[in-house]
Amino acid sequence: MKKAVAAEPVKKAAAAKSVKKKTAAAKPVKSVTKAAAAKSAKSVTKAAAAKSAKSLTKTAAVKSAKSVTKAAAEPESRTALVRRARRINRELAEVYPYAHPELDFENPFQLLVATVLSAQTTDLRVNQTTPALFAKYPTPEDLAAANPEEVEELIRPTGFFRAKTKSIMGLAAALRDEFGGEVPGRLEDLVKLPGVGRKTAFVVMGNAFGRPGITVDTHFGRLVRRWKWTQETDPDKVEKAVGELFPKSDWTMLSHRVIFHGRRICHARKPACGACPIAPLCPAYGEGETDPEKAKKLLKYEKGGFPGQRLKPPQSYLDAGGIPAPPLGAAAPPATGE
Repeated sequence: MKKAVAAEPVKKAAAAKSVKKKTAAAKPVKSVTKAAAAKSAKSVTKAAAAKSAKSLTKTAAVKSAKSVTKAAAEPESRTALVRRARRINRELAEVYPYAHPELDFENPFQLLVATVLSAQTTDLRVNQTTPALFAKYPTPEDLAAANPEEVEELIRPTGFFRAKTKSIMGLAAALRDEFGGEVPGRLEDLVKLPGVGRKTAFVVMGNAFGRPGITVDTHFGRLVRRWKWTQETDPDKVEKAVGELFPKSDWTMLSHRVIFHGRRICHARKPACGACPIAPLCPAYGEGETDPEKAKKLLKYEKGGFPGQRLKPPQSYLDAGGIPAPPLGAAAPPATGE
């Protein structure tokens, strides 16, 4: 009986010790669980916040896109149009500080003949053709007295050579007979000459006499319609509409810059939108290639590292990286740009 009584306290002590051990073991487990739960909760909160932020960013982007679309859809006021048009001209002046007429000429007579020959062909082909023509017939008197068949043969590469021969020989005779062998500097006199319209007259007036004029060729007309300066398609109406957006003093250089841009970047079929410096101002952005790397491959002339259209370009063009065009029959120099 004594033994049993003695064993009882020992048993109780052992049981208490076991409970204490269990409690001690359970405490860290509980602590770990609590830490894990807190960490998990923090992670979930962070993920939720990131998801929420992403969602907000996406919403903001959609909202912004809608806002831009809405702004684009709103009609542009006359004042806003004038400001945008003039800003485009300023931007183009920075991109093409060397813009110039892309026909080779040394005097008003050569420019007049070259401009008439440029109809339905490239300035490059005209520039490759006129050296031989002007070497043989340097003055209006010489050309007026020429053998038509010989003139036709010399200008054949420009196309429509029979009609063009008639025009340039006719204007040469008119200069000889009515203007003392000199090219007149007035619009009303120039348009009376055979084969000379307003476009040709403005080219001559602006570049041979320094008198302001807008040259509406295919490039000019295409770009001003893309930019929503006008919706007119008739050259005379385009000239009037665009002329009202700018002071007269800007007209000649504006023409050069727009034509330069149309030949180098804003092409008819594949405009290089992704490489265009005035893309933010252009309502037609997206009609062409928008990827910058792909668009870069569409650039022409000095912008793409290729020869220009003049055999004798201005020094400013050469300084800007422009390459002279090769003479007729010669191979073009390889591209030096990307």
